[in-house]
Amino acid sequence: MNPQTATPRNLTAERTFTVLLSPTRRGARLARLLTVAHLGLWGLPLESAAHIVAELAANASVHGRVPGRNFQLRLTAHPGTRLRIEVTDTRGDRLPVAAIPEPYAESGRGLLIVEALADRWGIVPGPVPRKTVWAELDLVP
Repeated sequence: MNPQTATPRNLTAERTFTVLLSPTRRGARLARLLTVAHLGLWGLPLESAAHIVAELAANASVHGRVPGRNFQLRLTAHPGTRLRIEVTDTRGDRLPVAAIPEPYAESGRGLLIVEALADRWGIVPGPVPRKTVWAELDLVP
């Protein structure tokens, strides 16, 4: 089965994948690759999820970076209902805001992309010094 065209399987149990990654461009790229691999194994659609993870992991690497502290990626597939993506970093003092950037700005569109692709998203502050940015995708066959 080609994971790019996978259709949702009827999951009978909740599935979770959690990993700590370095807050670097390499760590952000690995977050996306691991997401594609796990969702492919689970038989879940992955294109939107991969984009969301890429944006949230990039934000964790750029804006949530604290030297020596990793960020966490967590994927949770709830049977037949939704996929929840969570990225937790150690900069709880810097809460992200989805804002429209200047027309020629080279960055600043990540949360707008997350907002466009996700069915729901939000931020959970704490516990200190952390914050979690999450997004959910409904799994509709």
